[in-house]
Amino acid sequence: MGAFLIRRLTYGALVLFGVITLVFVLFNILPGDPARMILGQRADMSSVEAIRKELGLNDPVHIQYLHFLNDISPVSFHQSENQDARWFFNEEVYGDHLTIVDNGSLMIVIKEPYLRKSYQSRRNVSEILAEAFPMTLLLASVSMLFAMITGVFIGLVAAIVNKSFVNKLILIFSVLGMSLPSFFAAVLFAWIFAYVLSSYTGLSMFGSLYEVDDAGGGEVLMLKNLILPAFTLGIRPLAIIVELTRTTLMEVMSQDYIRTASAKGLKIGRVIGLHALRNALNPVITAVSGWFASLMAGAVFVEYVFDWKGIGVVIVDALEKYDLPVIMGSVLLIAVMLILINIVVDILYGFLDPRARIT
Repeated sequence: MGAFLIRRLTYGALVLFGVITLVFVLFNILPGDPARMILGQRADMSSVEAIRKELGLNDPVHIQYLHFLNDISPVSFHQSENQDARWFFNEEVYGDHLTIVDNGSLMIVIKEPYLRKSYQSRRNVSEILAEAFPMTLLLASVSMLFAMITGVFIGLVAAIVNKSFVNKLILIFSVLGMSLPSFFAAVLFAWIFAYVLSSYTGLSMFGSLYEVDDAGGGEVLMLKNLILPAFTLGIRPLAIIVELTRTTLMEVMSQDYIRTASAKGLKIGRVIGLHALRNALNPVITAVSGWFASLMAGAVFVEYVFDWKGIGVVIVDALEKYDLPVIMGSVLLIAVMLILINIVVDILYGFLDPRARIT
């Protein structure tokens, strides 16, 4: 298991390095000047050059890239004497750290990854993400919980009423759900339930978990704003869980020990609950763990459509303003979450099937 875990962590680190490199290169070859976005198109050249120098945008691209890697790395290299140098270690910027080497000119320190400051708001990117990430995590968790509970129930019904008209309707729903893009589903459901049927549902097209109270001026909890984004985001995993539960349960129900239990006079509900469903849920649980990582990344479009104040809104806003530190920090956070969840899933695979550890 030790070698298995080391391999997965190594693969994860390589994937993370590739994601960081790809995003950094893309935003440095695309047209656009962050300094112009900060000051406006009418700013004079001297002001633009001052901002570019402050942000390090005048350095060659490979130097900018190495400096960025040094900032986000837990182990980083710095200069300790020349305060005007780009690599100078500023304690106010990097915060708490542990110095490993300091010979007067070179410093090697262990620190928290520094995601830099937003070009637009001048706030630390880590603070921006710390505010937005819990909202995305809540949305993904509620969506996955809804998809799992509802999907297992519908899949159970489909397996019991196999070869009936209801089963065919469930199959059609599964196919439509799996093929429906999240961004299209978000617009469609917002229009139907929050516009056409708003007088019946009481739902709003836009809104986050907390809204400003017009009467008192404070923030109030609005759980109803979670319904549409969670439903929209959970449609695809719901459809997959329905089909997976239906297929695995029908396969388990055809096994000899299930027929033996039925022949002994046990009621169908007891046979399914005590024997069939327990074995049929193993692949469903595995699929849920993998889909949760996808929901964290796929929430971007849904959050933007419903104005849910999560990572998705942060990314879109940063793209519009060419705010590279926020974009890089957001992509890095999502990539880390995907990698960590996939590593956990691989470990679970290793425990459930030791043969998976050799791959």
